[in-house]
Amino acid sequence: MPGYARHVLVIEDDAETADQLVDCLKSSGYDVDLAVDGEDGLRRALTADYVVMTVDRMLPHIDGIEIIRRLREEGIVTPALILSALGEVDDRVRGLRAGGDDYLVKPFAFREMLARVDALARRSRTMVKETMLRIGDLEIDLLARIARRRGREIELLPREFRLLAYLARNAGQVVSRTMLLQHVWDLHFDPTTNVIDVYVGRVRRKIDSGQDYPLIHTIRGIGFCLRAPE
Repeated sequence: MPGYARHVLVIEDDAETADQLVDCLKSSGYDVDLAVDGEDGLRRALTADYVVMTVDRMLPHIDGIEIIRRLREEGIVTPALILSALGEVDDRVRGLRAGGDDYLVKPFAFREMLARVDALARRSRTMVKETMLRIGDLEIDLLARIARRRGREIELLPREFRLLAYLARNAGQVVSRTMLLQHVWDLHFDPTTNVIDVYVGRVRRKIDSGQDYPLIHTIRGIGFCLRAPE
């Protein structure tokens, strides 16, 4: 998109801090979009290209760590600077492990914030974004949220697409049911249902039926693997 190299997303619910962030970034030549809660921030980050985003740790509806985690699961690698009043080592580690690229503790000097955004922007402009996955004759467009096999578009429900995309990002590796629960259903416990097998079965029928070779394989007692023949 035009202007992408200077387009920044600020996700901040404190009005005074948000105004200062936006003014500082705009005065340095950035185009800035502002989201004042987690839901709006996630929606904007999913639907537009940004060179960098600043993400408040504590937000209404969806917290900053969860926003970043969901974006990374969707293949969106926009560099994220986490801004937080939580400054303990464990807090910083959690933010970085969730997919954050830098962490700045509040209160902070706006000059330092700007320097960190500039550094992330330089990295972002040289980064090749992963927006298309290809496994054999299967193509998955992560931005358009479309899957095609041998050029034919496959109709997938949102959860089915998320399941397929997660398997594709881990192509060639065995993915356990626990991993799917955590990364596709956002569950950190086993609900003791066969929901995963039902969804995998649906996606397998849509992806593999009538094709020259199967892509989705069941690894008995462990989980599933998406792979093409060598």
